[in-house]
Amino acid sequence: MAQPPLSPLTTPLEFWEARFAGSELVYGAEANTFLAQQVAGLPPGTALCLAEGQGRNALHLARLGHRVIVQDLSSNGLATARTLAAAEGLAVETICGDLADYRPEPESVDLLVAIWMQIPRVLRAEVIPRMVAACRPGGLLILEAYTPLQLGRSSGGPQVLDLLVDPADLLIDAQGLELLHWQEGCREISEGPAHRGLSATVQLVGRRA
Repeated sequence: MAQPPLSPLTTPLEFWEARFAGSELVYGAEANTFLAQQVAGLPPGTALCLAEGQGRNALHLARLGHRVIVQDLSSNGLATARTLAAAEGLAVETICGDLADYRPEPESVDLLVAIWMQIPRVLRAEVIPRMVAACRPGGLLILEAYTPLQLGRSSGGPQVLDLLVDPADLLIDAQGLELLHWQEGCREISEGPAHRGLSATVQLVGRRA
Protein backbone atom coordinates (compact mmCIF):
# COMPACT_ATOMS: atom_id res chain seq x y z
CA MET A 1 0.00 0.00 0.00
CA ALA A 2 1.74 3.15 -1.15
CA GLN A 3 1.51 6.24 0.95
CA PRO A 4 -0.86 8.75 -0.65
CA PRO A 5 0.52 12.18 -1.44
CA LEU A 6 -0.34 15.04 0.83
CA SER A 7 -3.24 17.06 -0.49
CA PRO A 8 -3.00 20.85 -0.61
CA LEU A 9 -5.40 20.93 2.34
CA THR A 10 -3.47 18.47 4.51
CA THR A 11 -0.50 19.50 6.61
CA PRO A 12 2.19 16.95 7.53
CA LEU A 13 0.94 17.01 11.13
CA GLU A 14 -2.64 16.28 10.07
CA PHE A 15 -1.47 13.53 7.72
CA TRP A 16 0.60 11.67 10.31
CA GLU A 17 -1.94 12.11 13.10
CA ALA A 18 -4.57 10.53 10.86
CA ARG A 19 -2.21 7.77 9.77
CA PHE A 20 -1.49 6.76 13.37
CA ALA A 21 -4.96 7.44 14.78
CA GLY A 22 -6.07 3.81 15.04
CA SER A 23 -4.71 0.77 16.81
CA GLU A 24 -3.25 -0.80 13.66
CA LEU A 25 0.55 -0.97 13.53
CA VAL A 26 0.88 0.63 10.11
CA TYR A 27 4.49 -0.49 9.61
CA GLY A 28 4.24 -3.68 11.62
CA ALA A 29 5.56 -4.65 15.03
CA GLU A 30 9.07 -5.72 14.08
CA ALA A 31 12.06 -3.46 13.64
CA ASN A 32 13.32 -2.54 10.20
CA THR A 33 15.48 -5.52 9.15
CA PHE A 34 18.41 -3.37 8.03
CA LEU A 35 18.49 -1.62 11.40
CA ALA A 36 18.22 -4.91 13.29
CA GLN A 37 21.19 -6.31 11.38
CA GLN A 38 23.32 -3.24 12.00
CA VAL A 39 22.72 -2.96 15.75
CA ALA A 40 23.21 -6.64 16.55
CA GLY A 41 26.12 -6.86 18.95
CA LEU A 42 26.42 -3.12 19.62
CA PRO A 43 27.11 -2.26 23.26
CA PRO A 44 24.15 -0.53 24.91
CA GLY A 45 24.23 3.25 24.88
CA THR A 46 21.99 6.24 24.35
CA ALA A 47 19.98 5.97 21.14
CA LEU A 48 17.88 8.65 19.46
CA CYS A 49 15.26 7.62 16.88
CA LEU A 50 13.96 10.42 14.66
CA ALA A 51 10.60 10.39 12.86
CA GLU A 52 9.99 7.09 14.63
CA GLY A 53 6.21 6.85 14.29
CA GLN A 54 4.75 4.07 16.43
CA GLY A 55 8.07 3.06 17.94
CA ARG A 56 8.93 -0.36 16.51
CA ASN A 57 12.63 0.42 16.01
CA ALA A 58 12.91 2.17 19.37
CA LEU A 59 11.39 -0.80 21.17
CA HIS A 60 13.88 -3.14 19.50
CA LEU A 61 16.73 -0.98 20.76
CA ALA A 62 15.24 -0.81 24.26
CA ARG A 63 15.04 -4.61 24.34
CA LEU A 64 18.77 -4.66 23.60
CA GLY A 65 19.44 -2.48 26.62
CA HIS A 66 19.81 0.93 25.03
CA ARG A 67 18.46 4.08 26.66
CA VAL A 68 16.09 5.25 23.93
CA ILE A 69 14.76 8.70 23.03
CA VAL A 70 11.98 8.79 20.45
CA GLN A 71 11.05 11.86 18.39
CA ASP A 72 8.06 12.17 16.08
CA LEU A 73 5.65 14.77 14.78
CA SER A 74 2.60 12.66 15.65
CA SER A 75 1.32 12.51 19.21
CA ASN A 76 -0.80 9.52 18.16
CA GLY A 77 2.25 7.61 16.98
CA LEU A 78 4.13 8.36 20.19
CA ALA A 79 1.14 7.35 22.33
CA THR A 80 1.23 3.95 20.66
CA ALA A 81 4.98 3.71 21.25
CA ARG A 82 4.52 4.43 24.96
CA THR A 83 1.69 1.89 25.25
CA LEU A 84 3.74 -0.83 23.57
CA ALA A 85 6.78 -0.02 25.70
CA ALA A 86 4.76 -0.14 28.92
CA ALA A 87 3.29 -3.52 27.95
CA GLU A 88 6.82 -4.93 27.84
CA GLY A 89 8.12 -3.05 30.84
CA LEU A 90 10.45 -0.99 28.67
CA ALA A 91 11.36 2.64 29.25
CA VAL A 92 11.43 5.08 26.34
CA GLU A 93 11.52 8.87 26.41
CA THR A 94 9.28 10.54 23.83
CA ILE A 95 9.61 13.98 22.26
CA CYS A 96 6.68 15.25 20.20
CA GLY A 97 7.57 17.99 17.76
CA ASP A 98 8.64 19.06 14.31
CA LEU A 99 12.13 18.19 13.09
CA ALA A 100 12.39 21.76 11.84
CA ASP A 101 12.49 22.87 15.48
CA TYR A 102 14.19 19.92 17.17
CA ARG A 103 17.88 20.33 17.95
CA PRO A 104 19.45 17.49 19.91
CA GLU A 105 22.42 18.38 22.07
CA PRO A 106 25.76 18.03 20.28
CA GLU A 107 27.67 14.84 21.10
CA SER A 108 24.82 13.56 23.26
CA VAL A 109 24.01 10.12 21.79
CA ASP A 110 25.86 6.95 20.84
CA LEU A 111 23.41 5.91 18.14
CA LEU A 112 21.16 7.99 15.93
CA VAL A 113 18.51 6.25 13.82
CA ALA A 114 16.43 7.57 10.94
CA ILE A 115 14.38 4.91 9.18
CA TRP A 116 12.02 6.24 6.49
CA MET A 117 12.37 9.84 7.66
CA GLN A 118 10.16 11.71 5.18
CA ILE A 119 10.94 15.43 5.17
CA PRO A 120 11.54 17.93 2.35
CA ARG A 121 14.99 18.24 0.82
CA VAL A 122 15.63 21.73 2.23
CA LEU A 123 14.83 20.59 5.77
CA ARG A 124 16.78 17.36 5.34
CA ALA A 125 19.90 19.39 4.49
CA GLU A 126 19.59 20.96 7.96
CA VAL A 127 18.51 17.90 9.94
CA ILE A 128 21.15 15.40 8.82
CA PRO A 129 24.12 17.62 9.79
CA ARG A 130 22.41 18.08 13.18
CA MET A 131 22.19 14.30 13.42
CA VAL A 132 25.90 13.97 12.70
CA ALA A 133 26.70 16.63 15.31
CA ALA A 134 24.49 14.88 17.90
CA CYS A 135 26.59 11.71 17.71
CA ARG A 136 29.41 11.35 20.19
CA PRO A 137 32.86 10.60 18.76
CA GLY A 138 32.66 6.97 17.66
CA GLY A 139 28.86 7.11 17.60
CA LEU A 140 26.85 5.72 14.71
CA LEU A 141 24.21 7.12 12.40
CA ILE A 142 21.99 4.50 10.76
CA LEU A 143 19.63 5.62 8.01
CA GLU A 144 17.45 3.97 5.39
CA ALA A 145 15.33 6.03 3.00
CA TYR A 146 13.36 5.70 -0.20
CA THR A 147 15.07 7.12 -3.28
CA PRO A 148 13.48 8.81 -6.31
CA LEU A 149 13.42 5.40 -8.03
CA GLN A 150 10.52 4.57 -5.70
CA LEU A 151 8.23 6.91 -7.67
CA GLY A 152 5.49 4.89 -9.33
CA ARG A 153 5.96 1.84 -7.10
CA SER A 154 3.08 0.66 -4.93
CA SER A 155 5.29 -0.95 -2.27
CA GLY A 156 5.34 2.03 0.11
CA GLY A 157 6.83 5.41 0.78
CA PRO A 158 5.84 8.85 -0.42
CA GLN A 159 4.99 9.53 -4.04
CA VAL A 160 6.35 13.06 -3.72
CA LEU A 161 9.79 13.66 -5.20
CA ASP A 162 10.81 16.21 -2.57
CA LEU A 163 10.30 13.64 0.20
CA LEU A 164 12.52 11.04 -1.46
CA VAL A 165 16.27 10.99 -0.80
CA ASP A 166 18.72 11.45 -3.64
CA PRO A 167 21.81 9.42 -2.67
CA ALA A 168 24.15 12.15 -3.94
CA ASP A 169 22.46 14.69 -1.67
CA LEU A 170 22.69 12.30 1.28
CA LEU A 171 26.45 11.96 0.86
CA ILE A 172 26.77 15.75 0.97
CA ASP A 173 24.53 16.09 4.03
CA ALA A 174 26.33 13.32 5.95
CA GLN A 175 29.82 14.81 5.68
CA GLY A 176 31.83 14.26 8.84
CA LEU A 177 31.01 10.56 9.02
CA GLU A 178 33.25 7.63 8.20
CA LEU A 179 31.08 5.45 5.95
CA LEU A 180 30.88 1.89 7.26
CA HIS A 181 28.02 0.79 5.01
CA TRP A 182 26.52 2.28 1.88
CA GLN A 183 24.07 0.59 -0.45
CA GLU A 184 21.73 1.80 -3.16
CA GLY A 185 19.27 -0.48 -4.91
CA CYS A 186 16.05 -2.41 -4.61
CA ARG A 187 15.15 -4.85 -1.87
CA GLU A 188 12.06 -6.70 -0.73
CA ILE A 189 10.41 -5.08 2.28
CA SER A 190 7.66 -6.53 4.46
CA GLU A 191 6.69 -4.08 7.20
CA GLY A 192 3.01 -4.14 8.04
CA PRO A 193 0.38 -3.16 5.49
CA ALA A 194 2.11 0.07 4.40
CA HIS A 195 5.51 -1.27 3.30
CA ARG A 196 5.33 -4.43 1.24
CA GLY A 197 7.20 -5.38 -1.91
CA LEU A 198 10.24 -4.48 -3.96
CA SER A 199 11.42 -1.03 -2.90
CA ALA A 200 14.13 1.40 -4.04
CA THR A 201 16.18 2.49 -1.05
CA VAL A 202 19.49 3.90 0.07
CA GLN A 203 21.18 2.66 3.25
CA LEU A 204 23.87 4.43 5.25
CA VAL A 205 25.83 3.56 8.35
CA GLY A 206 28.38 6.17 9.37
CA ARG A 207 30.66 6.65 12.34
CA ARG A 208 31.41 10.05 13.84
CA ALA A 209 35.13 10.72 13.93
